[in-house]
Amino acid sequence: MLPTLPNVPPAATKAGFLIDMDGVIYRGRKPIRGAAELIERLLDEQYPFLFLTNNSQRSRRDIQLRLKHMGIRIEERHVFTCAMATARFLARQNPGGTAYVIGEGGLLNALHVNGYALDDLHPDYVIVGEGKTLSMDMLEKAVTFVNEGARLIATNMDPNCPTERGMRPGCGAIVRAIEAATGRTALALGKPSPITMCEAARELGTLPERTVVIGDTMETDILGGVQLGFSTVLVLSGGTRRSELNEFAYRPTHVVKSIGDLLQRELFGTIAA
Repeated sequence: MLPTLPNVPPAATKAGFLIDMDGVIYRGRKPIRGAAELIERLLDEQYPFLFLTNNSQRSRRDIQLRLKHMGIRIEERHVFTCAMATARFLARQNPGGTAYVIGEGGLLNALHVNGYALDDLHPDYVIVGEGKTLSMDMLEKAVTFVNEGARLIATNMDPNCPTERGMRPGCGAIVRAIEAATGRTALALGKPSPITMCEAARELGTLPERTVVIGDTMETDILGGVQLGFSTVLVLSGGTRRSELNEFAYRPTHVVKSIGDLLQRELFGTIAA
């Protein structure tokens, strides 16, 4: 059963924002023009928002520090990751379970917080997240455990991630290799999964019709928002070009060149209305 959307009193009328990070707020280590100023406006005018990322590498605190180095000052509570959504979902499905993990600190921390232990002998799950330390030995263990009955979980199925140098392989590319070797299909829990989108919306605390998703990818951010009836803003600073929009059967509510365009008071007012 999918988690329900947040139950918010009618008085909570301010729009809330679920904001992607890679390709929207920054590329690699470089902030995108206008990102810091927009976040400052949301804070000053007390609009609820969350950074919602499909990157499971970093914890909330890590992301908070990373953004601070870019001139964007937020609190930990402003961050929500696919690792958190994955760990919370598994804790509901199988409390106190075990996992073999291909991933890094953000995913490991989320699993520990939600009562999961790491197991490289007989895990309940094989969980694949983002990371830069992948080895053939790790892939071999993952394949073996899945073939022995462990269930395969992906924190997301993004095939690549934008960086300042271009694209690097993402979680989805690793998962596809394990699927091909085992014949099993992973349960993917990142955007656009309703599991993650609903979990983030509950954390945000706004009504569905007052929730705005800002992202750079049609297949994840925009599709996830469209499926739940959220307003959507596609920014063209990341993984999608305007010429590609006709390839999709769904459309974003708004399209802008970059997040800095939302500093225009009239445009922001239209989106947040």
